[in-house]
Amino acid sequence: MSLSKRAIAEFFGTFWLVFGGCGAAVLDAAFPQLGIGFLGVALAFGLTVLTMAFAIGHISGCHLNPAVSAGLVAGKRFPAAEFLPYVVAQVLGGLAGAGTLYVIASGKPGFELGGFASNGYATHSPGGYSLVSCLVAEVVLTFFFLMIIMGSTDKRAPAGFAPIAIGLGLTLIHLIGIPVTNLSVNPARSTGPAVFVGGWALQQLWLFWLAPIVGGVLAGGVYRTAFGE
Repeated sequence: MSLSKRAIAEFFGTFWLVFGGCGAAVLDAAFPQLGIGFLGVALAFGLTVLTMAFAIGHISGCHLNPAVSAGLVAGKRFPAAEFLPYVVAQVLGGLAGAGTLYVIASGKPGFELGGFASNGYATHSPGGYSLVSCLVAEVVLTFFFLMIIMGSTDKRAPAGFAPIAIGLGLTLIHLIGIPVTNLSVNPARSTGPAVFVGGWALQQLWLFWLAPIVGGVLAGGVYRTAFGE
């Protein structure tokens, strides 16, 4: 499969992740009577990855996340030369997903942008967690997300079950991390909403690039060193 086709798959996959996951949060906030709440949003993010893993995993590997791509490079599962095209496609997909969500959400009378599912720390953390707490949470949660990905896609693992493990893993990670940072573990997911919110969301975006990529690279290196054949 050509790199351009794989990049297009990453674009659509990341679009679906941001539109589906952030959409569940934004639209549920607009209609609280629907009641999907905290668990529903976590599940929505997990389902976006699970469904796209089956849909495009055989095409692009279904990274949908610069931190995942970076971790797979560190784990020697993905060529470094293809890292940048994947990241560009992922960020563009996240922007398109957030933009489409904005068009839909803003069509409701009395719409207020608010946080628009952006990630934040300190006063913009859902639970008021400090910068250090948010940094540690994002590094650790991304680390374990990559460990799940590396392990479930290992050729020694049972075949065909990786999308389920990864989707459920992302759901669990959201259940842990939403109160802390609104959970990123994905720079492309963070960038899309932040561009529309602007201001504080863009000022704090650095953390949601740095921490996930650090966590992903650490996990890729640890898995390759400790568990590789």
